[in-house]
Amino acid sequence: MKNLFAPTLLILFFVACNVTSADKQQPEEDSLQYYPPTPGKINQQEFRQYFRELGAFFDSSLLRSGFNGGILIAKNGSVIYEKYAGFADLRKKDSLTDSTSLHIASTGKTFTGIAILRLVQENKLSLDDTLHKFFPGFPYPGITVKMLLNHRSGLPNYVYFIYNSGWDVKKYATNQDMLNILYSHKPQRSFAPGKRFSYSNTNYALLAMIIEKVTGKSYPEYMQQKLFDPLQMKHTYVFTLKDTLRATPSFTTGGAYWEYDFLDATYGDKNIYSTPRDLLKWDQALYTDQVISQSLLDSAFTPYSLERPSVHNYGLGWRLQLLPNGKKVIYHFGKWHGFNAAFARLTDEKATIIILGNKFNRNIYNAAHLCYDIFGDYMQRRTEPDEESDNPESTKKTTQNSLKKKNAATNRVAEAKTRK
Repeated sequence: MKNLFAPTLLILFFVACNVTSADKQQPEEDSLQYYPPTPGKINQQEFRQYFRELGAFFDSSLLRSGFNGGILIAKNGSVIYEKYAGFADLRKKDSLTDSTSLHIASTGKTFTGIAILRLVQENKLSLDDTLHKFFPGFPYPGITVKMLLNHRSGLPNYVYFIYNSGWDVKKYATNQDMLNILYSHKPQRSFAPGKRFSYSNTNYALLAMIIEKVTGKSYPEYMQQKLFDPLQMKHTYVFTLKDTLRATPSFTTGGAYWEYDFLDATYGDKNIYSTPRDLLKWDQALYTDQVISQSLLDSAFTPYSLERPSVHNYGLGWRLQLLPNGKKVIYHFGKWHGFNAAFARLTDEKATIIILGNKFNRNIYNAAHLCYDIFGDYMQRRTEPDEESDNPESTKKTTQNSLKKKNAATNRVAEAKTRK
């Protein structure tokens, strides 16, 4: 037996000596602070600078405000900061991880918008098609597909008119139910088609129905087959009522479970669940022509509401910040029940900011906005966020100290930069 063990012991001793020797050769900096493996697409010095700065910023702001969710910040497609905090279900205390799918609310409009542009590219529809082509006898003439995409249709928001129609709130309303109410009740439109911008979830619920009519597939099926699966977004799906048992729940700021309601069966404007890592795949795909052509993509990132001067604007499925210094932010935020989502693309720096949460936390939006300034001069100290709400409950919720918190967070960004 001695002869059998002797060679093994020698090998183990040799490996141990080498490991000890290698450890001693590591730079002193590595021994003081842990760094994830340096991404290949960003040099080590730049990566470590951003990692320290982002860590200091989030540790002193969002992560101290009861945040429950995931944060992913990337540059050139390489993750430079990633953090998951809290629980997937606060009642079960099961850890929230990089594969926990969260409702991304209106951020899902980016998928619906690109899916429509893909069908335009395939000559299956035109941006100038009127809704009468897809919905014969539609009671609001003159509205085109493009007006749905850039929120210039003038259609009222179904989030409100379904309830006002006398709908039994114990029953789930579908996209078809929404359309039926438009035909039967004809709720008053906000303005004539094309006159101005007004954000309305009705537009994107109708776009989902147009996708279904043109492709012959359900919206969830089409999105899975044409976008999620090809991009290997393995934890992304469109929620339907059959998913109620598997879907990650959401909670109020105080931690109470947020019940489903009668508006949870509509999609196109919302109801996509995803993860920060999957959304990074989505972001990176849009830097190629694999999803749609560059010309159509450029049209999605073009502002269409210039009648009132503002840094805020809207493209085709995307919000835009057009800053006085020439900087441009392409993004979409969202809220649904206790879910908050922030997804922003800084194309000048090839930086991506993704923050998702399932315990209502308005600080998510401030944190995302202030992250821009870590990568360049995005003037976020002088601009106010314009997060939209998909649901009436969130619309009525306000944070009295939001401005104070934003100013405090701004100061923390400045402090973090001194720690480079």
